[in-house]
Amino acid sequence: MNKKINSVAVLGSGIMGSRIACHFANIGVQVLLLDIPAKDGAKNGIVDAALQNTLQSSPSPVYSKKVVQKIATGNFQDDMPKLASCDWIIEVVVENLEIKRSVFDQVEQYRKAGTLVTSNTSGIPIRLMAEGRSDDFKAHFCGTHFFNPPRYLRLLEVIPTSYTKQDVVDFLMAYGDKFLGKTTVLCKDTPAFIANRVGVYSIMALLHLIEKMGLTVEEVDKFTGPALGRPKSATFRTTDVVGLDTMIKVAKGLYDNVPGDKAHELFKLPAYVQQMEINQWLGDKTGQGFYKKTKTAEGKTEILALDLKTLEYRPQVKVKSATLDLVKPVDNVRERMKIFAAGKDKAADLFRASFFGLFEYVSDRIPEISDELYRIDDAMRSGFGWELGPFEVWDALGVANALEGMKAYGHEAAPWVHEMLAAGYERFYKTENGISKYYDIDAKAYKELPGAAAFVVLDDLRASKLIWKNSGASIIDLGDGILNVEFHSKMNTIGGDTLQAINKAIDMAEKEYRGLVIGNDGANFSAGANVGMIFLMAVEQEWDELNLAVRMFQNTSMRIRYSSIPVVVAPHNLTLGGGCEFSLHADHVQLYAETYMGLVEFGVGVIPGGGGTKEFALRASDEFKEDQIAQNVLKDRFLTIGTAKVSTSAVEAAELGYLLKDKFAITMNRSRLIADAKAKAIALAEAGYTRPVPRRDIKVLGKQGLGIVYAGANSMYSGNYISEHDKKISEKLGWVMCGGDLSVPTEVTEQYLLDLEREAFLSLCGERKTLERIQSIVTKGKPLRN
Repeated sequence: MNKKINSVAVLGSGIMGSRIACHFANIGVQVLLLDIPAKDGAKNGIVDAALQNTLQSSPSPVYSKKVVQKIATGNFQDDMPKLASCDWIIEVVVENLEIKRSVFDQVEQYRKAGTLVTSNTSGIPIRLMAEGRSDDFKAHFCGTHFFNPPRYLRLLEVIPTSYTKQDVVDFLMAYGDKFLGKTTVLCKDTPAFIANRVGVYSIMALLHLIEKMGLTVEEVDKFTGPALGRPKSATFRTTDVVGLDTMIKVAKGLYDNVPGDKAHELFKLPAYVQQMEINQWLGDKTGQGFYKKTKTAEGKTEILALDLKTLEYRPQVKVKSATLDLVKPVDNVRERMKIFAAGKDKAADLFRASFFGLFEYVSDRIPEISDELYRIDDAMRSGFGWELGPFEVWDALGVANALEGMKAYGHEAAPWVHEMLAAGYERFYKTENGISKYYDIDAKAYKELPGAAAFVVLDDLRASKLIWKNSGASIIDLGDGILNVEFHSKMNTIGGDTLQAINKAIDMAEKEYRGLVIGNDGANFSAGANVGMIFLMAVEQEWDELNLAVRMFQNTSMRIRYSSIPVVVAPHNLTLGGGCEFSLHADHVQLYAETYMGLVEFGVGVIPGGGGTKEFALRASDEFKEDQIAQNVLKDRFLTIGTAKVSTSAVEAAELGYLLKDKFAITMNRSRLIADAKAKAIALAEAGYTRPVPRRDIKVLGKQGLGIVYAGANSMYSGNYISEHDKKISEKLGWVMCGGDLSVPTEVTEQYLLDLEREAFLSLCGERKTLERIQSIVTKGKPLRN
């Protein structure tokens, strides 16, 4: 299907409709957002108010405020004829079949033949909405279920009917993946589709289990949070954020619509949940749910927890668990699963009771909700934020071993699992020659995961393509002459071992390869330099060693820029401090749309010391124009560092000056990032890449710029906006960016600025208040403003 999406109509401007509209605007699509006309005031009052409320929500639904210009608003009475110019029409009105049908009646009047029409329903059968529609409408109609918030949650469920053309399904699956950045999961038109069917089962089973086991709210959230590879909000905090009423609605819908489900009775609400519904304790939207925020007599905020037995709120109790203590130092989530399964306390008991039941449930759902097991895992990872899907957890424990545990807890896997094991297939997934495969139940054999060839998954390559490794990083051969440096320290912080790996990789690439990618599959690209190491050297006053360490960092950044092979940096999520500095020096930055980039060193009492300050001075120089006041350009660059601005998206990273025009590209789908970076490295090499020439023409303002910097710092200090130490850091930053106290604007070299940068960094490390800031970050994980 050769189709381009230039304009989209979103019908319904509620929370989901407005946020879906914003996400299409994020990717540059023109959006028409419509809703019912207001009875009083301006006809577009309802849709305009809804959009404004959405834009003010946190986290932001847009990559940049500028993208809002892509959204036009209107109403169902006046603006439905505009649907004729839209390529895709998405219905997001209230969950009522008759209302949806009446909207589709209007759509039929105005849509042109071939226009895609989809519904974002979360529970109404798609086939019922297709009934009575024209043949062309039905052929181009299906469900597209986004998860809220659609910018951040990666799942997009695509639910065709028997009438939907295959090329329409293929197009939506591919478009959602490449352009919307989604994990697109093909679903059958069954109640709650895949993610909510399994996710709500998991929650409801847990609600019944904890009542039986006598667990507290705090215990459950501690046992089912990050230690288990789940979001920090775990179970009950997530329910409070989403709204208990939302979960209840889906659970009741499943109870009514899946009478043949073996777990049918689990969808019945426990007594304490029923009472919470009666009390309207629905979470954040009503001010209280499983948690309640209050003020103490001293005026301090306190978050109380609900006692599930008495239904009274009480102070939270600290949770202790031997199993949690054992998993805490283990980074590998699959290894943590084994520790949970073997544990002897309440956390382990809950793990076994819940997961053994979940294993039975998901094995029974095939082929009801999906023919392929990987779709269930994809849906749970991308829709509910699980690090591992159910079948992946089962694999981690050992499929056969888990069967024994299931029996002990009264659960039995579906027959096809036993048949798989009897045939000699011991796992649901395996990797062969760097390619991921899954067990196909119909074929009774392993098949390649769809799209696996288009992705570069470092986990799959590590076993066969690892060519060098130390404690902080690995070098992996991506094929086609491209190497990859992968960080794997805690939070991917950058220390001497990381710098060694980058230099080693560049050495190897310059001799035997043709390009290098710096990227990883961690939760974050990098939280910056290892400040703990800096703190120790500064406290011990090992100034020569610290000077060498900073010089090595600077030299590595410069090596990234001035090697004889193209270096592509592929950041994602947190890209702070040194991670940002590497990006600043890359030949090309291939970054994930959700990249939060910034030079944040000011917060720990120093200035960027890995080439970042130098680079911002260089970029300011390139932006100076004859007819403009140079100090204004310098001020903007200075403030970006001085206020430690972190972008809220890749788009904003460009707006803040962290990215250079024509030297970056954005990847919407995180799973494609390394592959896209590799492709760019190949393209640069094949275009005849040549080593850049070090800059010797950087214009710095000297005293002209310092006057502005010092006056601004003094003004902020006098107004009590910054501390005395902040003032000192500001002056050091200005000194470097202005090239010192040169009497007139002068052209200098990069090395000249790097030497000033390093000198300022080291002098600040000798300040007591800087050491206090670093110590606070290292010991408490919190910034200190002193």
